[in-house]
Amino acid sequence: MKKMIALLLTATMVLSMTACGSKKEDAAADSDAAATEDAATEDAADEDTADTESADDTSAESDLEYVKDKGVLVVGITNFEPMDYKEEDSDEWVGFDADMAKAFAESLGVEVEFVEIDWDNKIMELDGKTIDCVWNGMTLTDEVTSAMDCSNAYCNNAQVVVVPADVADQYQDTDSLKDLAFAVETGSAGETEVDALGLNYTPVASQADALMEVSAKTSDAAVIDLLMAAAMIGEGTDYANLTHTVELNSEEYGVGFRKGSDLVSALNDFFAAAYADGSLIACAEKYGVQDAILEQ
Repeated sequence: MKKMIALLLTATMVLSMTACGSKKEDAAADSDAAATEDAATEDAADEDTADTESADDTSAESDLEYVKDKGVLVVGITNFEPMDYKEEDSDEWVGFDADMAKAFAESLGVEVEFVEIDWDNKIMELDGKTIDCVWNGMTLTDEVTSAMDCSNAYCNNAQVVVVPADVADQYQDTDSLKDLAFAVETGSAGETEVDALGLNYTPVASQADALMEVSAKTSDAAVIDLLMAAAMIGEGTDYANLTHTVELNSEEYGVGFRKGSDLVSALNDFFAAAYADGSLIACAEKYGVQDAILEQ
């Protein structure tokens, strides 16, 4: 009898252990399946995220596609004859740079929009995507080339001193300028030159404003671009009483884009083609800047 009871107890224990083992195995299997399902879900989510990031990166990397998608090239400018200006009784921007920007936009199959900017904020405007490029007789300074990707230089220029014609003979070298009060466009190459010489100056919004200051005799002199001086001062202009004297430097113009922009190579190709077919020189002749144009 005792032997029978012992056998029954042993059988019960074996059955109980088997059941427990089965439950543990089932629980482990369920856990493994859940882990596999979670991993698959995470992989799918990672894949979706990677696809989204990849699409965003592609979009962010191509300024050219960005401009084509929105259908307009937004060009940052100032009032700067003969590069960008409005003719009397007209709302249309014209000038050598304006006309070339229109032609470039047409080559891309998009419209062009000109936005008059504060020149001192040009880099912020560009990086904030309120404009797509700075195309306004922009000197390729170290500041510009470190903050933007720029086109090949397309035009020679210089910064020149502008004074009333009746006193011009007194200001023929840099030493003679030390007692003058200058007006210069803020953030311009002219401001850089005046500051480097330690001269007294007042920053103004544009080079056109600097000329107005001298004409009104609220400043003794201005420093502006040579190409602008050739177009806007002297006989036959609104500033017939002004002339330019000292050339403070020599420099080159380029067009600025956001860092990494593929619009740079597109514009360089456009410049090369326009130079080869003569349309670039023809446009320069229209505004009297043909002698300053660089071979592309």
